[in-house]
Parts: sequence; structure tokens; C-alpha cells
Amino acid sequence: MKLKLIFLTLLLTTMQLALAQVKFEAKVSKKKLGVNERLRVDFEMNKDGDNFTPPSFSGFTVVGGPNQSISNSWINGKRSYAKTFSYFLEPTRRGKFTIRQAVIEIDGQTYKTLPIDVEVTGAVDKPKDGDDTDLLASENLHLIAEVSKSDPYLNEAITVVYKLYVSPRISVSNWRELDSPKYSDFWSQAIDMKQLKIENGEYEGEPYRYVVLRKTVLYPQKTGKLDIEPLTLSVSVDVPTKRRDIFGGRLYSTVNKTVAAGNRVINVKPLPLEGKPEDFSGAVGEFEFEVTTNKKELDATESLDAKVLVSGNGNLKLFDLPKLNVPNGLEQYEPQHNERVRTNLTGMGGNISDTYTLVPQYKGKYPIPSISFSYFDLKTETYKKITSEEIVINVKNGPDGSSIAGTSKTEGTNKKAVTQVGNQFRFLKLNANLQPIQKQHFFNSTGYWLSLTAPLLAIPLFLFFGKKRQDRLSDVSGNRVRKADKLARKYLSEAKKNLGSQKEFYIAMERALHNYLKAKLHIQTSDMSKERIQRLLKEQDVENSVSIEFMALLESCEFARYTPSSTSAMQQDYDKASRIIATIDKQL
Repeated sequence: MKLKLIFLTLLLTTMQLALAQVKFEAKVSKKKLGVNERLRVDFEMNKDGDNFTPPSFSGFTVVGGPNQSISNSWINGKRSYAKTFSYFLEPTRRGKFTIRQAVIEIDGQTYKTLPIDVEVTGAVDKPKDGDDTDLLASENLHLIAEVSKSDPYLNEAITVVYKLYVSPRISVSNWRELDSPKYSDFWSQAIDMKQLKIENGEYEGEPYRYVVLRKTVLYPQKTGKLDIEPLTLSVSVDVPTKRRDIFGGRLYSTVNKTVAAGNRVINVKPLPLEGKPEDFSGAVGEFEFEVTTNKKELDATESLDAKVLVSGNGNLKLFDLPKLNVPNGLEQYEPQHNERVRTNLTGMGGNISDTYTLVPQYKGKYPIPSISFSYFDLKTETYKKITSEEIVINVKNGPDGSSIAGTSKTEGTNKKAVTQVGNQFRFLKLNANLQPIQKQHFFNSTGYWLSLTAPLLAIPLFLFFGKKRQDRLSDVSGNRVRKADKLARKYLSEAKKNLGSQKEFYIAMERALHNYLKAKLHIQTSDMSKERIQRLLKEQDVENSVSIEFMALLESCEFARYTPSSTSAMQQDYDKASRIIATIDKQL
């Protein structure tokens, strides 16, 4: 009895597994088509059956089919079978229709497909066949631009994520960019995509695979409706055909398709005027502000550092820091700007700072007055103002300057004392320029004989320098190098003059870098490709990190002409160019 029960259990389990493996389903080439287009319907099964009965196809006329295809294949000793009945339908009118259930008998069991809803719209301009491989590729491949927010404030970060959706019916073998968006009205930063990852998802309710191709953070620099230009790709798509190979496997046809993400419109809201502080410089986000010094007690002529620091999340690279005001007794130097900013999908985060070097000249107490920083808080949609604390610097030893200590440079009524350290009598004329009563005559003097012999002695020098000049003029390659070096210095100085004027500054900067390369690497402008420049720098034993910085600076000059930039960012790029050129000079 026990053996019978075990045998019956095994038999039922085997039958259930056999039944579970049977697959019978209906697929359509599209779920929405024009009244002048054709629809392909496939009924697929993984086991052969009998008495196949198609639905009535109400609302359609059968113009082709049924076409029957069978596929048999053996992989690692395992058999794979597929049988398909295909119909080509032509709509009879507009409306919503249902492809009803088809019925088949497999191993004595009856199986039915699920109904599929199809919508027929008005006629389209270019009708396509439901069996067209180009159409199949178009309807199963989609490039989508997902925008995090469609109505941001001015200088509020938004994210654009480009996703390529691919239906399981097709496969993608290759892709390349045809046209990249310029983001002319935005400050943009691309997020580094280290590795593309295929994920499962849905598109319009159907299962799809997708891959994230690009992530970009944008800060709008204008108000109103701004266009985000589409990303355009050329994709090689493998589309299944009705043909089979000698083993029964389905053959594929490769179609090159051009897909675009579509133009997206962003409505940028202006920052409110109500409650806007007078010292507001364009900071948008969530920030903290402080002013600190590394010393509060020191002697005269010693130096201290005062740092103005803004940290948090927001458009850190797109506004200027407030200026530091100090009393007259403190000598103030130009600040050193520093940025420690990272950019991810939430926007910029980190801190920016200006560090001032201050040198007191006299003994006394010097109060550094408080300064304020204002920003627009996106969470509360209000302006906020942070004021630093007053800092008192105590100078213990030095000349007495009680009339100077405590007076601010911004106060026009206070003036410096005449007395200065180490130069107390500078208002007295120490050189009287007196002349002797008895003058020596020029004739027979040392100067007389030097003036007679100097021309004779100068002749060999003129001949020597003349020959050198002739050799230099005949040195075409050397002249080209010297000219390029001169132009590099010229354009770098021209870039410094154009600080504040973004386009002219970066054009002059790029010219200076190119002419510097011509001077040092002996190459022409037509030969300047990134690969050649990197290879030549490597051959000249220039450190790899310096070479990478130089190439990054060239790319920054190219992109910065089309994206907004602050004066502090331009100053930083100028300082970086000077430092890199000096470093390469030492290594060449």
C-alpha cells in the first residue's frame, strides 16, 4: 500500500511539473496603431498541440496568415521547442478593440491566451507594416530624459537622467552619441558614470530592461521657459525575423536606429522680491556661515589669517563671498580663494572660503567688525541672513598706534598718523644734491678718453652681436618657438585683463595654453589633439598628474565659454593656469 501511494504521488508530481512547463501566450506588434496601419499578432507555445482555434479578431480584417513557424534546438543535451501562429490584421474602423482568447489542446489539456486590448486611432502620415523590422525596433526602443523638477527656482539644482529602455523582444548590440545637449542657459555638471548597469523596469505598463546612460546636474541661470536640448543616439538593434537557421534557431536582422530623448521645457521661477536682503549675492540652498582667525593675540608685524567660510548644499560655485572689512591699523592682502565642492545627484555640496592675510602695524586692540551673508532657503522658500561675530585682535608689542587701532577702513573721517614703523623721517630730504664749487674740465678727463676709445672697442661687440642676430633670424624653428612663447605670455596677461568678462577671458586663456604648447613641444595648432599632447608631455617626462591637470584646464576653457561662471571661478582658473605652466617649465 505504501509503495502504491509513493508511486501515485510521484506520478501526480510529474504530471504537475509537465503541466507547469507548458507556455501558451499571445503577443502583438503594437498596442496603438493608425487605422491605415497593420497589426501583427503572434500566438506562441513551447509544446506542440492540437486543435488550435484563433479568436474572431472583431474590428479587424485578416490580410495575412496564419503563418506557422517551428523552432527546435538542442543545448547541452536539453531540447528547446517553439511554435508560432502569426496573423496580420487590418483595422476596419477607429476605436478600442480586444484580441480575444485563442485556444489549443496540449497533452490532453486545454490552454487559452490572455486577452489583449488594442487602440486604433486616426490615420498616420507614414503607415508601416506590422512585420517591418524598422517598425519593430522603433516601437521597442525608447530614450527617455527624466527631469527631477519641472518648475525650479533660479539657481536651484535639478537633475536630468537619460535612460535607454529596451523591450525583451529585441536586443541592443552597440550605441554611440550623435548629438549631445549644450545646456546653454544652465550651469551644468555631468556625474561620472563608472559602469553601465542593466536593470529591469516598466515602460508604459510593459516589462522592459533599461540602462542609465548619463546623469547631469543643472542650475538654471535665467528665468522663464528654458529648453533642455535632447540627447540623440545611434543604436544598433537586433530584431528577430521569421527565418531560422539549420538548427531551428531564430535569425536576427540588425537595424540602425536613431533615437532622441525629446526636448524638455523647464519653467524657471524668479526668486521672490519680498524680504530680499540688500547684500544678497545669489546664494540658493542651505548654508552655514562663519568668520574665523587663526590668532587673536600677536605682536606688530606678525601675520594672521582670517577666513570667510560658507559651507552647505547649493550653488556654491555661482556666487561671491562677502568682503572682509578691517581697521586701518591692519594691513590686508588679497584673499586666497579655495573651493572644496563635490557634485552629485542632489547638487553641489561642500564649502568655499576666502582667506585673508592680515599684518598689524601698531600695538593695540583691533576689532574686526561682523559681516553678514544672505541666501534663499529652498525648504522654507524664504531669505535667511547669517551675521558673524565681532573678533578682537590684541597686538601686545609694537609701536604705539592708539589713534589707529579700532578705526575701520570704511570710515572716511579717520586718517593714518604720519609716523610709520622704520621710516619716521621720510618727509625730510636726505639727499641735497650739492655740487662742488670747483668743477673739473672735461678735456683730458677720464670721461673724455673713454668717449674716444669706446667706439673702437664697440666695433667687435657690434660684429659679434650682429652675427648672433643674423643666426637668430635664420633660425626659423627657434623664431617660431620664441614667438609662441611670447604670445603665450601675451594672451595670459590678456586673460588677466579680461577677468570678469567670461567669454573674452576663456578665449584668451585657451590661446595662451595653445601657444605655450607650441613653444615647448614644437607642434603646430593643426596637430593639437588630446592624445598627441598627452603623449608628448609623457615623452618629455612631465608628471602624469600635471598632464591630466593641463588637459582638464583645456577642457574647462572649452566648456566654460558656454556655461555661466563667477569672477572667483575665473580667478581660480587663471591661478591654476599660471601654476601648471610654471610646473611644466620646471619639468621640461
